Amino acid sequence: MIDYQAPLRDMQFILDELAGLKQIGQLPGCEDASPDLVGAVLEEAGKFAAGVLTPLNQAGDRQGCRLEGERVITPDGWQAAYDQFRDASWIGLSLPPEHGGQGLPKLVSTPVWEMWFSTNMAFAMLPQLNVGQTEALMIAASEAQKATWLEKIVSGEWAATMNLTEPQAGSDLAATRMRAEPTDDGAYRLFGQKIFISYGEHELTPNILHLVLARLPDAPPGVKGLSLFLAPKYLLDAQGEPGEKNDIRCIAIEHKMGIHGSPTCTLSYGDQGGALGYLVGEPHQGLATMFVMMNDARFNVGVQGVALGERAYQAALAYARERVQGRDIVSGATGRPILVHPDVKRMLVSMRARLMAMRGLLYTAAGWFDIARHHPDAEVADKHRRYVDLLMPVAKGWCTEVGNDLCDEAIQVFGGMGFVEETGVAQLFRDARIITIYEGTTGIQANDLLGRKILREEGATLRELIGDIRETAAQLDGHERLGDLAEALRDQAALLEETTDWLLAHQADTADLYAGAVPLLHLLGIACGAWQLARLALAADTRREAGDGDADYLAGLAELARFYMATQAPQARAHAQTLRQAGAVLTRFPDASL
Repeated sequence: MIDYQAPLRDMQFILDELAGLKQIGQLPGCEDASPDLVGAVLEEAGKFAAGVLTPLNQAGDRQGCRLEGERVITPDGWQAAYDQFRDASWIGLSLPPEHGGQGLPKLVSTPVWEMWFSTNMAFAMLPQLNVGQTEALMIAASEAQKATWLEKIVSGEWAATMNLTEPQAGSDLAATRMRAEPTDDGAYRLFGQKIFISYGEHELTPNILHLVLARLPDAPPGVKGLSLFLAPKYLLDAQGEPGEKNDIRCIAIEHKMGIHGSPTCTLSYGDQGGALGYLVGEPHQGLATMFVMMNDARFNVGVQGVALGERAYQAALAYARERVQGRDIVSGATGRPILVHPDVKRMLVSMRARLMAMRGLLYTAAGWFDIARHHPDAEVADKHRRYVDLLMPVAKGWCTEVGNDLCDEAIQVFGGMGFVEETGVAQLFRDARIITIYEGTTGIQANDLLGRKILREEGATLRELIGDIRETAAQLDGHERLGDLAEALRDQAALLEETTDWLLAHQADTADLYAGAVPLLHLLGIACGAWQLARLALAADTRREAGDGDADYLAGLAELARFYMATQAPQARAHAQTLRQAGAVLTRFPDASL
C-alpha cells in the first residue's frame, strides 16, 4: 500500500474554522493549546504514524496474535512501537496533568487519534483503552484508588481494558452473571467469564488493569444491579509494584475477520478461588460509570470510521492516478490514468466529500466536549453537553457506516486488484467491518438516538440543533458565490423538523418507530454532514476572499459542499420516507414468511 500522508491541511482547517480551536484555547484549563503547539503536536503525530505505525500494519495483519498456554503473543514490532508510544507520552495528551497527563483539549487529541487509527488501528486500540479508563476512574474512583492506579494508566506504564460482554450476554448487559463476593478485608472475589476483551492479555506492559462489571450478592436484577470493579492482572506488593498473579486467565483468543494484530480475549475469573477486585464507586452503580468509558470509546470508534476512510481514500486516489486502462470517454485518448473516467472520479470526489463531512462533525463534537467541560457559563456548557449527548449515536453509528462504505468504494476503484491482499485495501475493508458492531451496533445507536435522545426530551435539543443549521443557511442566503447552497441546507433543516414532528406525533406506535430507527440515524447524519460542509464552504470562501491560503484548495472545499448537496443530501429524504412508511410494513410482515 502507498505511504500514509497525514491530512494536516484538512485537519488544521477544520480545527481552526469549524471546531473553534482558538476559542477553545481561551477556556480555563485549555490555555496551553496555542496554535504553534497544536501545529507541532499534529506534525509529530503524523511522523510517528507514518514512520512507526504504518510499516507494522500489514505485517501485523498477516502475523496476527497467538495464544501459548495463557500467554498472548502480539505481532513482531508491537513491543518496540508501544515503548516508543509510551515514552513519547502520547497516551496522556488530553488526560489530567495532576496524574501525569498533558491536559490538552479533546479537540487536539482527536486528529492525533485519527492518525493512529488510519495507520494501524489494531495497535492503537491498546492505548485508546487507557484514555477511557482514566475518564471513568476520574469520576468514580476513591482518592486512594486514583493515587494507586491513575499515574500508571495515564503514562501507559500499565495497560487497561473494559470487561462487559459475557457469552450469554452480548449487548444485553442486564443478562450479566459475573459475581462479586465480598472478602473480610474490603476487597471482592470475582467469578465468571468475559468475552471479546480487546488486549485482555499480552506482555507489552508489566500489568493490565481490568474494569469489570459484576453483581454483588444483594444486587437487584437487571442493569440496576451491576457494580464496577478494578481487577489487576498482577496484585500489587508492598511497594506498589506488580507481584502475585491474580486469578484471571486468558483461555482463548478470537480468530477474526480483521484487526488481527489486536488480541480479542476470553478471560476466566476465579478458577482458583476468586480473582481479587476492588469496588469502584458505589454498589450497583457500575453501569453509569462504565458508560463514561463506553461514551469515550464510542466517540473514538467514530473517529476510526473517518480514519480508515481517509486511508482508503489516499490509497484509491494514488491508484487512480497511476493505473492506466481504457479509453477516455471524452477525448477518446488511450494511455490515460483511470482518474479521467467519470465514474472513478465520482467515487473519489464522493469519498472526499463524506470524509470532510465526518471529520467536520467529529472535530466539532470534540470541541463541544471541551466547551461542556471547561466553559465558565453553565448555560453554554449545558447546551454543548446536550449536543454531545444527542449526536453521540450519530458520531458512532453514522460515521462507522460511512467509513465502511468508503473502504468498500476504495476496493471498487482498485477493481480486481482491490480484492488482492497485497494492495492493502482489502485489510482496510476487513478491519472496518467491526466498527459498526463493537461498542454498540448501529441498531443500538439508532435506538438510543430515537428513545433516549429525541423522544425522552420531546425533541428539545434536536430543535435547537435545527435552529443552528438554519442559522448557517441564513448566512448563505444572498451570498455572491455560495447562495446556491442555502436552499439545499434549508431543505435538510426542514426535513429534520418534519421528521421530529412526525416522531412525536406517533410515539404510541413503538414498533413502527423503532423499525425505522436506523434510517433516522442516517437522516440525521447526512443532514449534519451537509451542515458541516456548508460551514466549511463559508469559511473557505472567506479565506479565499482575503487571499489567505491556496486558492485552488479553498475553491475545492466549496465544490465539495456542492457535490455533497447534489449527491448525498437527497438521500436524507429517502431515509425520512423509509422511517415513515417501512415500519408499519415491517411490523405486519409475518415471521413465518422469513
